[in-house]
Amino acid sequence: MKIGILGTGMVGGTIGSKLVALDHEVMMGSRTAGNERAAAWAKAAGARASHGAFVDAAAHGELVFNCTAGGGAVDAVQAAGTDNLRGKILIDVANPLDFSKGMPPALLFPADDSVGERIQRALPDTKVVKALNTVNHEVMVDPGRVPGDHDLFISGNDAAAKARVTGLLRDWFGWSSIVDLGDITTARGTESYLPLWIRLWGTLGTADFNIKVVR
Repeated sequence: MKIGILGTGMVGGTIGSKLVALDHEVMMGSRTAGNERAAAWAKAAGARASHGAFVDAAAHGELVFNCTAGGGAVDAVQAAGTDNLRGKILIDVANPLDFSKGMPPALLFPADDSVGERIQRALPDTKVVKALNTVNHEVMVDPGRVPGDHDLFISGNDAAAKARVTGLLRDWFGWSSIVDLGDITTARGTESYLPLWIRLWGTLGTADFNIKVVR
């Protein structure tokens, strides 16, 4: 499959490298076509990896991951082009974290909004699915780093798109327990979990952890 990655940070690099290892053709997009981090990633990842601007990655991908910072996510997807993303599934991994006052970060948006919703409003003809944003980038692509059974969450308005993403996360990354929270407004809940996640990271001394919902 041809897959686009928006964002050149650790999350985009980790997801992109995993997908290349699974023999997908992955293009990493950034604000400028000559981004040094994207070029370095593509060189290291091998022949199935490439890089370009956001618009190039979006046009390349049959499916696209948004791995940009939450505060710039809407600008990034708009730069990628409405036409390039129309009808496609966009897996949104971003979190609305504000590091302007140092650690721990605050949330950029009030409780009645989310990155996922803002992207969906900006791209009404794109099937936005929120996923993977409640775990560390390494756990995203390798849930076995955390022993035992634990949960991942998805949100989105399109039921068929969520079913498709659920299957891909299982087949590509090994996620066996995925909880569908409902429409894209439920992304508010998973994004708001991040301040607790950061506190747990500090307390536990590792990012290799996750949660399990127990009834």
